[in-house]
Amino acid sequence: MSNPTEEKKSGGFWRALRSPSARYSLLTLLGGGFVAGIIFWSGFNTALEATNKMEFCISCHEMKDNVYKEYKETVHYSNRTGVRAVCSDCHVPKNFVHKMKRKIQASQEVWGRITGVIDTPAKFEAHRKTMAESERARMRANGSQECRNCHNYDGMDPEKQGNSAQKKHLQAAKPDSGKSCIDCHQGIAHKLPEDER
Repeated sequence: MSNPTEEKKSGGFWRALRSPSARYSLLTLLGGGFVAGIIFWSGFNTALEATNKMEFCISCHEMKDNVYKEYKETVHYSNRTGVRAVCSDCHVPKNFVHKMKRKIQASQEVWGRITGVIDTPAKFEAHRKTMAESERARMRANGSQECRNCHNYDGMDPEKQGNSAQKKHLQAAKPDSGKSCIDCHQGIAHKLPEDER
């Protein structure tokens, strides 16, 4: 024999699904929430991608007048193959969680811009070492993943490398080497701090 209280509870659940408010059913609310979620996510993703473009990165004169000028003189900007690595290729991880963490860190850099910490070439140079060390530490922590998104040990032809590069790359490719690209390739896109030149 069924319990009338149980039937009333289960009937109430389905009734609530069909009509959780006086005006809209739960299915309408869920559908509307789903559409609103898609619109929100699309807008969020569009904004996130806009902040990964080089134009956004160099919109601050600190970047345009300092590191962008240096970058334009490197192989990452102009090379025989025409493949260009932009700011986000090296400074923003591809993985969503790590990308969001990096974006939060970058908001602190925006604070530095607002407060004028690096707003002149002289101030920028005075902070170059601190900024370089911070970025190197970040890259070491993730095994220079951004470098390895384009440069892969498996794709390298050691026979076409000089003896020193060949030896170092073969050593670094070993899983237990503890080496990261940034350990050897510092100053590849931007000038080194004054005391490291």
